[in-house]
Amino acid sequence: MAIIALVGNKGGAGKTTLCVNLASGLNKLAPTVILDADPQRSSLQWRQLSDDSDGVSVQDAVDDLATTVFTASKVYTHLVIDCPPSVHAEQTAQALERADLALIPVQPSPLDLWATVHIEGKVDEARRVNPDLRAILVINQLEPRTTLSKLMREALAELSLPTARTAIRRRMAFRSAVLEGRTVLDLGSRGKPAADEIRALIKEVVKR
Repeated sequence: MAIIALVGNKGGAGKTTLCVNLASGLNKLAPTVILDADPQRSSLQWRQLSDDSDGVSVQDAVDDLATTVFTASKVYTHLVIDCPPSVHAEQTAQALERADLALIPVQPSPLDLWATVHIEGKVDEARRVNPDLRAILVINQLEPRTTLSKLMREALAELSLPTARTAIRRRMAFRSAVLEGRTVLDLGSRGKPAADEIRALIKEVVKR
């Protein structure tokens, strides 16, 4: 079983979009559930848009994440926790103390880089309780032709956390799929490049 926390310290980093697509990819391999611990409940709203009865399940975990993790771990192989966009939130701390892996999406922007610095400290704190916690930065919404995107890996190398080789590009498929209550893995040929990135990220970072 793997417990994966999607962690951010700034809104707009694409955390929930990455969460639902990652969980959908994992669900095709083994039973997976999203635990929505973000008070905005964006993952739950996404699931309500969906008419796919076989799609990945989403449970509300805002008020009692610990109990929800305990209960869900008896049913599902993979738990993906959508955390609030703040490392200071109680739900984020609880998720980091229980997760096997923290994935931290980072956009190619100075604000995202500065926000990520604070996550390092919270990961270190969580490791006092959860010493086996792995934490990996994921470059998200990459635009390869921009100067900042080209410099992104160099900038992230200054941080203590490793960066995934797989980067997720800014693609219209991600946005349109979420608006439809679906994921890029459900879009067929028009979602293939995006779906390939999600599969590559799963293969790289999720131990099975």
